[in-house]
Amino acid sequence: MADAQSPALAEVVLGRPKNPTPDAACRFDAVEAPVTFVIFGVTGDLAGRMLMPALAALYAGGNMPERFAIVGASRTALDDETFRQRMRDALDAHGGVAPEVWEALAPRLTYQRVHYDEPASFTELAGFLDALAERENLGGDRVFYLAVPPTAYEAIAVNLAMAGLADEGKGHARLVIEKPFGRDLPTAQVLEQALHTRFSEHQIFRIDHYLAKETVQNILMLRFANAIFEPVWNRRYVDYVSILAAEAIGVEHRASYYDHFGVLRDMFQNHMMQLLSLCAIEPPSLFEAELVRDEKTKVFRALRPFTRTDLAENLVLGQYASGVYDGARAPAYLDEEGVPGDSLTPTFAAMKVYLDNWRWQGVPFYMISGKRLPEKRTEIAVQFKPVPFSMFRDIFGDHIQANRLMLRIQPDEQVSLTFQAKAPGPMCLRSVTMNFNYYQGYEGPQLPAYAKVLLDCMLGDQTLFWRQDGVELCWRFLAPMLGDPDPRRLFLYKAGSWGPQEAGKLLKAHGLTP
Repeated sequence: MADAQSPALAEVVLGRPKNPTPDAACRFDAVEAPVTFVIFGVTGDLAGRMLMPALAALYAGGNMPERFAIVGASRTALDDETFRQRMRDALDAHGGVAPEVWEALAPRLTYQRVHYDEPASFTELAGFLDALAERENLGGDRVFYLAVPPTAYEAIAVNLAMAGLADEGKGHARLVIEKPFGRDLPTAQVLEQALHTRFSEHQIFRIDHYLAKETVQNILMLRFANAIFEPVWNRRYVDYVSILAAEAIGVEHRASYYDHFGVLRDMFQNHMMQLLSLCAIEPPSLFEAELVRDEKTKVFRALRPFTRTDLAENLVLGQYASGVYDGARAPAYLDEEGVPGDSLTPTFAAMKVYLDNWRWQGVPFYMISGKRLPEKRTEIAVQFKPVPFSMFRDIFGDHIQANRLMLRIQPDEQVSLTFQAKAPGPMCLRSVTMNFNYYQGYEGPQLPAYAKVLLDCMLGDQTLFWRQDGVELCWRFLAPMLGDPDPRRLFLYKAGSWGPQEAGKLLKAHGLTP
């Protein structure tokens, strides 16, 4: 007779799975065709902090093609060697790179000076790229990444098109832009017209790196690959959904940008709306980019518009005052370098929204985001309704704590489910939690979030990227909230707290108190 602890018996009789091992088919796709990756604004913070480490990770992981080039483009005068040293310094400052990886990667880095508002400069860039492609046998596939301020998007897109770099006769030409996509609906539409001067929608990749995080991607897997969740993922069983994106830092070196945009434009129009859509989306018929994005658009269309009365009741805006964070004094927003002393820019927002559709009618979605909060934390809470009738009311009373599903996105990526169980010993009820950490017991390939979205850019997979209709629908929904708020409705909160007291009801939905 087989031993009771044998792996075979444990798997078949006891239902215990084997130790997880990486599936041969479960791997990141590699880019096969040669590609030239052009980074505009390569001397800026984003390129050094995110893009170069991501590209180095792709190369080290074997996801880049055999032949590729990384071309830096900015207004700074640099030669190739100086550019390579800058990139090496950036890699060393953000995780490092293996010496053998750098030795192989460095020769693939070249630099071309470009003035974004000069068409002749882009003509020179086109000649440079053609000569590089011929010399290195790179073909015609190119990705243009705009790691520049949003104000430069239009000029670069138009000048790329005028220089013939948007044409796809010899290979694909893809344009990658970072949020924010405009400052409001009219500016988003102007930007869209500029981008589409010669670039088609399939060529434009509006990046949101939040969507490459493991827990975010797993929302769809959790819902649609498990029979136990989807049947209760609706208004009949869900009490509310709460989405929190808390930042501990202030505006840091981004004051000039942030004061022009604020928390609603910086976080809600993109990250928060994407998280909302994944929580509320209907199942697409197939996991394909356009089908997934079609369903997201339906969610944005279902957002109930705010009236003036709704805004007063369901939206709380705040701005951080001086306080204490991590044992040190934290300055007020108005005292940050580069912030005007009379600024009314909100750094905190908490709102309650509804979706007018069959699945979610009457279920509130709480969205909370802000700077200078106690900790960096992004998570989604799905609060289920309490049991409709308690047979234990004579023992525990009428109230039994409801179930709660938590999807933690950062700083650690995990899923937890809270439910009720009997405590050992006397007849007592207690809440218990099952936790699942994404990396526990996993030995397969991993990539940072930015590396995954860059890989999708090169592969042409737009599943994790915004589509223009979704961008415009979200701007239209947020339009009543934009502009400077009434000073009487912009509430101060201490740095290091969870927000203004006036947001107490909305924060309570997530188990937080100001």
